[in-house]
Amino acid sequence: MVEFDFHSTFVPTSKDKHIDASHTYLISIVGPTAIGKTALSLKLAQHFNTEIISADSRQFFKEMQIGTAAPSQDELAAAPHHFIQHTSIHSPYSVGAFEKEAIACLEALFKKHRIVIMVGGSGLYVDAVTKGLDDFPKVADHIRPTLNQALETKGLLHLQEQLKTLDPKSYDTIAIANPHRVIRALEICIGTGQPYSYFLNKKEKKRPFKTLTVGLTADRSIIYDRINKRVDIMMAEGLLDEVTALEQYKTCNALNTVGYKEIFNYLDGTWPLDVAVSEIKKNTRRFAKRQSTWFKRNQDTLWFDYLDDTTHIIDTITPHLK
Repeated sequence: MVEFDFHSTFVPTSKDKHIDASHTYLISIVGPTAIGKTALSLKLAQHFNTEIISADSRQFFKEMQIGTAAPSQDELAAAPHHFIQHTSIHSPYSVGAFEKEAIACLEALFKKHRIVIMVGGSGLYVDAVTKGLDDFPKVADHIRPTLNQALETKGLLHLQEQLKTLDPKSYDTIAIANPHRVIRALEICIGTGQPYSYFLNKKEKKRPFKTLTVGLTADRSIIYDRINKRVDIMMAEGLLDEVTALEQYKTCNALNTVGYKEIFNYLDGTWPLDVAVSEIKKNTRRFAKRQSTWFKRNQDTLWFDYLDDTTHIIDTITPHLK
């Protein structure tokens, strides 16, 4: 269970002590990796004198700092944060658990803040908070073991190609580098005869707050260049040492992610280091493309260029926070 740390410089005034729940807003900051979401979240949190919850599923784990680009100690000190390195890679943590804990956290935060910031590039986790998780029909018990066996014998690429055939929409949007996500999607496709994507966003849960989604974007070439530079910075900051220290735990689901699995391939002699680094960059670029596809589904998002001045962004979104 998450322990919510609600320390804050916020001091309620007589006007703020009884905040009308119908006027509370979650500002959700989305966009591809390396676009500047963390920096914007800090500026908005300071402007609105509020707190930040993270919806970046990779930054939940305390053992993973460099490879997930988790906020620095200075950034964490700039505004109260929640769901940053709050659990361990050894503790299973699902999107369903996150949904329940994040909603409980928001209920507490909205008792003292009219506005709360959420930031993160994990689309499924963002949607879990803002819309609620989708309901899927029950499927036959034998399907998942069969898919797990196919993963063992034929590899992830085989399952990815199968998903591409059965549900190209999901293939283009889910984290296909994550075998658990691929197997879950295939399980639904095979078990129901319908694409996994067919069951998405069927019915949104009613939330006791309004959501204003703010998106950051840039030309693809700029995003890719920022990703390449970020990976170089990660390597300079000690990503190799971080992953080496976790090698004995590489079967943990949390570590089956970009930036870690590639270096595991270097450590076991599969690739030279320069190839592993190149693969991190390539896979992160692919991840960014999927993020953009996912977030662009929301027609209500207010999009801004990554270079837009914070004052302009604040001036634009403030009229929506009525």
